[in-house]
Formats: sequence, structure tokens, C-alpha cells
Amino acid sequence: MSKNSINRRDFLSSAAAVGAAGTLGAGALLTSCGGGVATGKEPALVPLRSEAEWVLPASSLPDKAEDGAELKVGLVGCGGQGTGDLVKLVSQAANGVKVVALGDMFMDRIDRCRQELKKTANQEVPDNMCFTGFDAYQKVIDAGVDMVMLVTPPVFRPLHFKAAVAAGKHVFMEKPICVDPVGARSIMATAKQATTQGLCVITGTQRHHQRSYFESYKQIQNGLIGDIVGGQVYWNQSMLWYRTKDKTWTDIEWMIRDWVNWTWLSGDHIVEQHVHNIDVFNWFSGLKPVKATAFGARQRRLTGDQYDMFSVDFTYENGIHLHSMCRQIDGCASNVSEFIRGTKGYWTTGDGCKIVDLKGNVVWSHDWEKEKTEYKQTDAYVLELVNWVNRIRAKKPINQAEETAIASLTAVMGRISAYTGAEVTWDQMMASDMNLLPENLALKNMDMTQYAVAVPGKAKEVKK
Repeated sequence: MSKNSINRRDFLSSAAAVGAAGTLGAGALLTSCGGGVATGKEPALVPLRSEAEWVLPASSLPDKAEDGAELKVGLVGCGGQGTGDLVKLVSQAANGVKVVALGDMFMDRIDRCRQELKKTANQEVPDNMCFTGFDAYQKVIDAGVDMVMLVTPPVFRPLHFKAAVAAGKHVFMEKPICVDPVGARSIMATAKQATTQGLCVITGTQRHHQRSYFESYKQIQNGLIGDIVGGQVYWNQSMLWYRTKDKTWTDIEWMIRDWVNWTWLSGDHIVEQHVHNIDVFNWFSGLKPVKATAFGARQRRLTGDQYDMFSVDFTYENGIHLHSMCRQIDGCASNVSEFIRGTKGYWTTGDGCKIVDLKGNVVWSHDWEKEKTEYKQTDAYVLELVNWVNRIRAKKPINQAEETAIASLTAVMGRISAYTGAEVTWDQMMASDMNLLPENLALKNMDMTQYAVAVPGKAKEVKK
């Protein structure tokens, strides 16, 4: 192990390792799906780690939160994702949760959120509890809430998280939770404070609450694919939405409304979206990223300063490599999946969700039909909110912030390598003073030349 190695227990000091009920024994694992009948001669499975070291959000994933004392919630960031998260919380995840405050930069987004909240959950928020502007987050936090949802563009997440924890609020925040090294370290520091205060912090890495991943994690930790030796992760899809500039908007207003296309606001799509897949490898392997070498390009994007594609070679502890690929271009092959290779086989989500041994036999696969039969709720976006409420009401703290900060910074490391053409190390990230949040932020015009598309390396010198 390299001198930079650190075990997961130390690296994720805030993670609560939870044992899982109902784990299958070795014989059952080897006969769970199409792998033939166990003969009793199969070698015993060697767990990657004991159940006490597993990093699972709960022992089970129920359909809905247990009823309990009324909870008051506020939302910061009333766009499509924030509105959707809030409506799922109060209409599907739990009873007895009252929306008391809304905050956003712009009133038109608050108005749309209020309409959806009234139509779907029959809840109304009065005018005097709706706040706009860059300080709206603090007004929501100070509005008598027990819990706050942070769903603005992610560049603001470290600032908002720090304020929420300082006020003693339980937090749900969407991924990614930072876009630069300074933000990542801020999240990690605030996470430790949240743990000390016994708060419940859930992030938007919903795969941790998706039953197929939840069960896959158990099988891999039990040793079904053997020792992890590498992997590939993908998020290739069509281009996301964009906003052309309205003549009434300042530059800052335009960029915030078009935030998924600007690096300082979103982190680029390798951070904003592909972090999900990178996080899965970090979570399942329990390994620390060491360095990244990457390339990327921009060919199709219509606004902003981001790339259309990235390809990253991540090196982890013990020399293990992860290939990361993401693309947002219309008319290209799509692939959103993960693949992890072990010494005894591999796990993949690219063709169902299954484990295949070295001979090509499927030795385990997730039982989708059983899930539909046993559960009414299969939406992981709802299940993560169910767990949040259950944890709060049961006074059982959970804190996913540090783990998600690590995944986010892993993606940032890949982005910086692609933008510069340099090999970038984790130690450099932990020492970097890169902070993408502009100083003295206001709805004003900017020198837009500073938002040029990154060009890696240097041009070939022409001999005279």
C-alpha cells in the first residue's frame, strides 16, 4: 500500500457503519440465480470486510417513514430538482412534515414550487415565508424549521451547509456538494460539526438507498467477486437543458438560470452528474483515490464554458485503476452504469444488476420482481427521504456529507486534469486554494472573457 494510503474507517470518520439483516450465506449466494447448484466443493467466500465495517445507510429500506412528531421543513433552491424533492418528501416519504419556508434567487421559481406543492400535497406557504436573493438560505434556516433541504446550484452548498449546521438543523442536500477543493474541505469540516451535534445529514447520492445497489453492496462485501481489482463507470447521455440569455437578465442572473452549463456553478457534468457513478466505486471498494489523468473536449454545447465529454483514468490505492467516462451529446450511444472487476468475477449494472463468475455464470442477480411484490415504493429518490425522516424521529444520527464530499472531489480532480492536461493528485486537491465562487456576488454584469472554455496543454511551437 502506498504511503498515501488510509483505511476507510479513518478516511470516512463520520460514516456510521451499519450491519445488514438477512444477509445470505455462501451456499445461497452461489445458487441465487442461474449459477447452477452448489456442490459443497465451492471455496468458502472471504469477506472484503466484516459487517461492522459496512457502510450502509440503514438496516433496511422501508416504503415510508414511521409516523411521529410533526417536523417543519424549509427548501432552499426551488428549481425542478428542489421542487421535486420537496414534493416527494411531503406527499410520499412521510406524514406529518409541514413546509414552512421557501427560498430561491428568483420569485418565479418560488411561485412554480408553491403551485406544485399545493396541487400535489395540498400545502401552502404564505408570502411572508418566501424569500429571494443570495441571503434567502439564511432566512429559510431562521424560519423555525427543524430540517432544511439544500438544492441550489452546488457551488453554494458549502456555505449553506455550514449555516444550517451552525443553526442545529437536520440537512438533506443534493449532490454534488462542492465544485472545488476549498468547498470540499469546508464540507468535510462542517460534517464533523454535524456529527458532534448528532444531526441527520443525507445527501442526494440516491443509489445508496436504491435496493438493487443496497443488496449488491452486501454481496460484494461478502466476497462474491473476490478482491476488487478495477472498474469502469459511465454516464453517457444526451445534452441537458440550457437557457439562452434574456435581454432583461444580467450576466450573473443568466448564468444562475443556466447553471448546469457553467463550471463555477455546477462543477461541469463530470461533477454534477457523473459523481453518482464515481461515488458507487468509492463506496463499494472503500478505496481512496490517489491521482487522475484525463482528457475531454467541447464540440456541441450551446451555452456556458463546460466540456461535452470526459475520459479519466483514476488510480486508487494499491495501484487499482478506475476508468471513468461521461458524455452529454445528442445522437450518441447512451450508457449509465457501473462495472467492478474482482478476482472471482465481476458485478455490473449495465445489463440488469448481477454478478458473474470467471466462467461466465450468473451467480447472483437482483430480484426485481420480488422487489415489486414486497414493496410499494421503489423510487430511491423517495427512499432516501424516508430514511432521513426515520433517522430524525428515532434520534439516530447519520452523516453522509464527508463521503459525498470525497466522491465530489474525486470528480473535481478528474475535471481539473482534463482542463489542464496535467496529472492531478489527491494530495494536491487537499492543499489547493481553488475556489470558484466569485467574490462580492451580486446580480450584475461580468467580464465574461474569464469564462472561456479550458484548453489543455500548450500549442506546438512552429519552427521558423
